[in-house]
Amino acid sequence: MSQLTVVFPDGKEQSFAPGTSLLQVLDTLPGKVKRSAIAAEVDDQLVDLATTPQGRVRVKFITPSDPQGLEIMRHSTAHVMAQAVKHIIPEARFAIGPAIENGFYYDFDLPRALTPEDLTAIEEEMKRIVAEDYQFGRVDMDRLEALDHFSKLDEKYKAELIENLNGETVSLYRQGDFEDLCRGPHVPTTGKIGAFKLLSLAGAYWRGDSDREMLQRIYGTVFPTEKELKEYLTMMEEAARRDHRKLGRELDLFSLQEEGPGFPFYHPRGMVIRNILEDFWRQEHQKAGYQEIRTPMILNEELWHRSGHWDHYKENMYFTKIDDLDYAIKPMNCPGSMLVYKQRPHSYKDLPIRTCELGLVHRHEMSGVLHGLFRVRCFTQDDAHLFVAPEQIREEVQGVIKLVDKFYKVFGFEYHVELSTKPENAMGSDEIWELATDALRESLEDMQLPYKVNPGDGAFYGPKIDFHLRDSIGRTWQCATVQLDFQMPERFDLTYVGEDNAKHRPVIIHRVVYGSIERFFGILIEHHAGAFPVWLAPIQAVVLPIGQNHADYARQTMQALQEAGLRVELDARNEKLGYRIREWQMQKVPYMLVIGDQEAADGAVAVRTRKGGNRGTMKLEQFADLVRDQVNRRVINEG
Repeated sequence: MSQLTVVFPDGKEQSFAPGTSLLQVLDTLPGKVKRSAIAAEVDDQLVDLATTPQGRVRVKFITPSDPQGLEIMRHSTAHVMAQAVKHIIPEARFAIGPAIENGFYYDFDLPRALTPEDLTAIEEEMKRIVAEDYQFGRVDMDRLEALDHFSKLDEKYKAELIENLNGETVSLYRQGDFEDLCRGPHVPTTGKIGAFKLLSLAGAYWRGDSDREMLQRIYGTVFPTEKELKEYLTMMEEAARRDHRKLGRELDLFSLQEEGPGFPFYHPRGMVIRNILEDFWRQEHQKAGYQEIRTPMILNEELWHRSGHWDHYKENMYFTKIDDLDYAIKPMNCPGSMLVYKQRPHSYKDLPIRTCELGLVHRHEMSGVLHGLFRVRCFTQDDAHLFVAPEQIREEVQGVIKLVDKFYKVFGFEYHVELSTKPENAMGSDEIWELATDALRESLEDMQLPYKVNPGDGAFYGPKIDFHLRDSIGRTWQCATVQLDFQMPERFDLTYVGEDNAKHRPVIIHRVVYGSIERFFGILIEHHAGAFPVWLAPIQAVVLPIGQNHADYARQTMQALQEAGLRVELDARNEKLGYRIREWQMQKVPYMLVIGDQEAADGAVAVRTRKGGNRGTMKLEQFADLVRDQVNRRVINEG
């Protein structure tokens, strides 16, 4: 073995004897890094601290505060959870247990159904395993030997995974009396695992295939400190309070029914909000020079072969036959927009052409992933397709970015931007992809808009810019996207006549702002916890007569405010005023207008807010002006 020379992130170098492990290198460093490091990055590759590199290498030690470090800790905690399950249910067989965003899970084949009480017992056993401080040891094994090893243990899921692996060797990790097939890396010992909590149980098909075994999945999370764990659990409790499915029922906005799983039903109040979103969208797109179109929901199957969606998306499509010909229900709006463009010849003088569409699309999603309005089988994309000359790309991309920024500021959202690059199953040459990616990157940099690169997450036809908005409790949601496409103009033979009188290919910019109306609606519900600002609220005010003798004036008040353009209801039930006020506060109506003798005599209303504040007595026109002003300015917090 050769001498080890370590180059640290600050550029300093230090030499070590052959066979020195990274753990031994760590022992020579100052206290903080030495205490907290759980893994290392050697020449950009994550490895265990037990690794013994050779030669001259760049080394960065990874701590749980690093994103990679937290992911490693979560993966290691999944192994500890599996070990605890094995101790409690020895007959358990193991599938997979990865780290995921905000936590980890593990899928098990068990002889009985798990209960919440089991989670408590598993958690206690995990604490004991962590206290034992078992070492995570890596073992490299011949692939056939490993296959035989796991087959003898009756671990059929591990055996199947090994059968599908390439290479002659596989790696196992052992801690105490437990071992698992795994690439690693892992924390050095179980004692390095931070504060954890098991969260929930779920069912999961093996390898996501509904024809395969149904397994039991345990979700959990882990953070470096108890404080961070408590903060996360508090946020989860707040998220549960804001769950749009619960609020959708309570506020009578929408429903999901057995007769149409994954197909939302909008109720009258929900339609008010949806129509406001669509009206605002149309107004702003008209100002920005877009032309709205509408394309059919069902088109010939051949179209989807031509567009490339067949090769990349057919598993998620619905099909039908018409006059013995094969048709598909559209999962995306793009091909229809291509056909609209082809209906007449175009000149360079016509470009850019900006078409937009609120297009209803259908996608076949597995029942297990359906989730309220966030994951549905039909939804409306606020699509747009911009047909541009190559020299117009940067200006048009920047125009889209400015439009997205305008929308999100109106709704009060902060956001960050990611540039997603070429995926593995991409169409087109590397040269075209490099050209497209550079165009998006230059657009962002020219606007001095900070971004991070998301490698390999582009669409199959081109790179994209994704906008991740942040809600009121700190969660992020990917909504708007801008995608640059050099492929579909070729596939659909789209052309325009240039200044040279020759035919040229336009470039297509695909983009959405909301993403989908359904998902954006769900995000808004959770962002505001159902307490929509006045301009979005389905009911802006409710009139509450104190007694039955005030009912006539209350009805006149409601009618007058409705004629003034406000969304107002009347509650003249023979119930105590306090009861009715609390009930409408629960319905999160912005204003409650109380009417008694004095108000009826003065032609006024006593104004209360849903937060319990008293705005005093106002004349009807004064109150109408207050609401109209908030609507016109699209005020987010009415106070």
